[in-house]
Amino acid sequence: MTEQGQVAAGFFGSVDEVAARLAEVGYLASPAVATTVYLADRLGKPLLVEGPAGVGKTELAKAVGRVGSAPLTRLQCYEGIDESRALYEWNHAKQLLRITAGREATGTEDPAGGSAGGWDATRDDIFSEEFLLARPLLTAIRRTEPSVLLIDEIDKADVEVEALLLEVLSDFQITVPELGTVEATHRPFVVLTSNASRELSEALRRRCLFLHLDYPDTELELRIVRLQVPGLDEVLADSVVRTVAALRALGLRKAPSVAETVDWARTLLALGADTLDERVVRESLGVVLKHQDDVVKATEKLITEATVATGNARTVVRRPAAD
Repeated sequence: MTEQGQVAAGFFGSVDEVAARLAEVGYLASPAVATTVYLADRLGKPLLVEGPAGVGKTELAKAVGRVGSAPLTRLQCYEGIDESRALYEWNHAKQLLRITAGREATGTEDPAGGSAGGWDATRDDIFSEEFLLARPLLTAIRRTEPSVLLIDEIDKADVEVEALLLEVLSDFQITVPELGTVEATHRPFVVLTSNASRELSEALRRRCLFLHLDYPDTELELRIVRLQVPGLDEVLADSVVRTVAALRALGLRKAPSVAETVDWARTLLALGADTLDERVVRESLGVVLKHQDDVVKATEKLITEATVATGNARTVVRRPAAD
């Protein structure tokens, strides 16, 4: 139970259980990640996960949902998103139809038939649950079972949107002026993600536990590749991971994400490649690099005529040349 008597999600019983159960659904969590997820679940606190794109922030929320077989409600943030897209809005078209029907029923232009009490009834009617369109935040707050709320890429939203979130993240309630306050009976497990494209307010940060996710070390990323692409030769998988690590060290416009590492491994498996040689790299580099200037830079600095033998696989990786 939380301080306000609301029930927390309660997906995990210990830090070790977090790591084990997330691994079962395909998410390999470091000790720091497992500990922070456990605390967020245990304390009923929102979890703010910050880091570069493609390191598994969104996937973490999805994995928690899979662990608990819980519904996931996702609010995808973008520039210009407002209350009507995040919290709720009224179905104005349906309200207008109801008012029009009232006019036809009374035979006057006044849907209340000239009665003040009738108008009060009409107003109460059109601002009732029947006409309320719940958006992601209200949907998550009203759930009565354990659930996950993902507020994705909050840094893309305007600063004003953060103010809308404060009531949700501190009290887990939403006030609808026409209906009153809707309070959660079962707190969702809340994950906010940010690529740190702008600074978030201290008020928002204060309400959350914080977790920074960076690109995994080569050992963890190799475990991820082996888990996601079990059919790939282990030596070739190692070559893929080391090549991606070298690419990230180049200061590219868009460094390869973990998901793109996995995609590259799947690509090599689909091509039947057993060697990460110059030809294979040139032909498949577009799987991990999505900008032409990055491709050119990587080709110039990583691909050479000389290859380095690594067991049965051969890689064209070398240390980036000094600028």
